[in-house]
Amino acid sequence: MNLALRDVRHHAGRFALTAFGLGVLLMVVMGMGGIYRGLIDEGTLLIDQVGADIWVVQRDTRGPFAELSRVPRNLVDRVAAVPGVTGAREFVTHTIQREHEGRLLRMVVAGLSWPTDKGQRLPIVAGRPLAQNHYEMIADRKLGLKLGTKLELGKDTYTIVGLTRGMTSWGGDAAVFVTVNDAQAIQFDQPGEALRLERAARRSRGEQQDFGRAQPQLLERATGPAANIPALGPPNVSAVIARLEAGVDAEAVCGLISAWGDVTAMTHARQQHLILSGPVERSGAQLGLFRTLLTIVSAIVMALILYTLTLEKLHDIAMLKLIGAPNRVILGLIMQQAIVLGMLGFGVAYVLGRQVFPHFPRRILLVEQDLIKLAGVVLVISILASGLGIWRALRVSPGEVLSR
Repeated sequence: MNLALRDVRHHAGRFALTAFGLGVLLMVVMGMGGIYRGLIDEGTLLIDQVGADIWVVQRDTRGPFAELSRVPRNLVDRVAAVPGVTGAREFVTHTIQREHEGRLLRMVVAGLSWPTDKGQRLPIVAGRPLAQNHYEMIADRKLGLKLGTKLELGKDTYTIVGLTRGMTSWGGDAAVFVTVNDAQAIQFDQPGEALRLERAARRSRGEQQDFGRAQPQLLERATGPAANIPALGPPNVSAVIARLEAGVDAEAVCGLISAWGDVTAMTHARQQHLILSGPVERSGAQLGLFRTLLTIVSAIVMALILYTLTLEKLHDIAMLKLIGAPNRVILGLIMQQAIVLGMLGFGVAYVLGRQVFPHFPRRILLVEQDLIKLAGVVLVISILASGLGIWRALRVSPGEVLSR
């Protein structure tokens, strides 16, 4: 006969309600660990999907994800000529926030190097990759847009031809994919009045120089589009990414490219480290602190619950002592109840979490290793929390039976 189980069955309703309340608290603890894992997964997702062995960014920056980076487009040719590089292409990324049909859309725009990269590597769950150089877009389902939706960005209208799932940045913003030219058109879009003022300013500066007064035709060129002025190069890109031949030492190639002086090259692993050691690490530290506090609160709550349950059984415990039951029986009664309560609470937390977490705005990733660790922590907490009840039970005198 197991006294702990008999007592649980006798107070099944109250015990189940207590386990449910504890389970909700443990679900929050479990969810915070899942949020941190989700941050890591989101932070490295775009880096992994791009499929680059080498990232070449602006000198002494941590770009293009952790920091702003600007490099010239002709850097692609220089990187492609490096021994061991099988291919190089441009990469553009930036974050925008626009209004569409009365609601705000915040998204990370990633530029694909057309026609080398049409988005074939992306996890497309509906639609297709890009089929033309302009005005087509692949968007993540998190934006809530459907295939065929027309989205106005800048002066152009883009049609969503493909949908992905789970493609977000470390900040939780959904990713959209267009060609590099379209990404730059979105990024550097200016109102018509701003363009007019800039051209007027260029003409004014030219009139103040000797060459402007000597060659008036240059002033006419200055008032035209910036792309038609030979002295002005095309817009910069965020980075140049490259693939290496099999067996080539990535660190050696990075060292060779970084020696140029105007750029910094880093490996795929280094790019991941930069994003994880920056904003993701700080967010993880904060989540870890709250998770620790909630774990302590859970331990205190369990201790108080078990102490209350023990107080309600003092008469029964005194009766057990009166008939000669050893202390190990009483100790086992309370400790077994504590373990059952803790495991039931963990089970409730897991079941509720699986149902609730997918509806959260940020990704919550439950990892088996973390769940096993949390189960171990709950077991330890259950044993430690039973100490207060055990201490009170062992102080009960058999004579208390006669006082009732």
